[in-house]
Amino acid sequence: MATSDQQAVFAQLRRSLLALLGVIVVGTVGYFLLGFSPLDSVYQTVTTVTTIGFREVQPFGTAEKVFTILFVLVGVGVVLYTLSALLGLLIEGWAGNVWGRRRMERTIAAMSGHAIVCGWGRVGRAAAHQLHKSGQSVVVCDTDEERLEDCPYPHLEGDATRDEFLRRLGVERAKVLVATLDTDASSLFVTLTARALNPELVIIARSRVDDTEQKLLRAGADRVVNPQRIGGNRIAAFALQPHVTDFLDVAMHDDEVEFRLEQVVVHEGSPLAGSSVREARLHEGDGALLLALRQADRGVFRTNPSPEAVVKPGDVVIVIGTADQIDAVRRAAGSKRARRVPGA
Repeated sequence: MATSDQQAVFAQLRRSLLALLGVIVVGTVGYFLLGFSPLDSVYQTVTTVTTIGFREVQPFGTAEKVFTILFVLVGVGVVLYTLSALLGLLIEGWAGNVWGRRRMERTIAAMSGHAIVCGWGRVGRAAAHQLHKSGQSVVVCDTDEERLEDCPYPHLEGDATRDEFLRRLGVERAKVLVATLDTDASSLFVTLTARALNPELVIIARSRVDDTEQKLLRAGADRVVNPQRIGGNRIAAFALQPHVTDFLDVAMHDDEVEFRLEQVVVHEGSPLAGSSVREARLHEGDGALLLALRQADRGVFRTNPSPEAVVKPGDVVIVIGTADQIDAVRRAAGSKRARRVPGA
């Protein structure tokens, strides 16, 4: 949307264009009543009001001269007013913003499997940057246009609680939605709306108040994050186990290190499906190390599973290893492409 100043300039231009159209109609009717043909009336009106003044299409009498004098005094002023409004519109950059938004919407319309970040605040920025760093395409939205000025990703200004706006963001084609709006009520409405539009969407919502967490989950959020609680937990972790915390940070976020800690979903028909951990070679020294197994039918983690544990379709394995080892596990699990999973 345009800013208030741009809206005011646009309203001024609309009024001036209507006034200019009225002047042309009055001039055309006036010359027609003075005996000019319809085409000559329009021609005389345009050449007069634009001060071109090629020639009179027919000799002027007293009535024609008086009418033309009055018409010039009014018409030229309207033309100058219209030009000033148009110049103001261009200076304000409204036209450029409109074209930019249209290009942005075309870009978003061509995206699929992307992540939508609702709210360009501190949490939203951090989430968007980490998603982008992990190879995920990102679309950002916020109600504050000025706050979006420094956003490096495709973005739109608007109300994410509205169905039509979420559709403009491609929610029906998106893979992930992150709700980090200014209030928990707004995040709740976004979660509810997005879940109705895309039942397969992964929704991560930020909560400011503990009581909101269960409401967000009932509204359709897959995960609810409380930054204050996480911050407190990390402070305690650094105080009690700083080396473990540093290790996890490096494994999850540092692209410079050799090893990674990632999750891999086992797909139907993949070589891993139906095999044991031993057969999957996830316990041997030349492959990635399996740290935990989350079974789809139970939803609980089995840490350090035994070599005889069977990996089933839909299970999630948490593995650590080099980039090549992780990619080998992804291929065996049937993943179409390797992707870093952003950490909390």
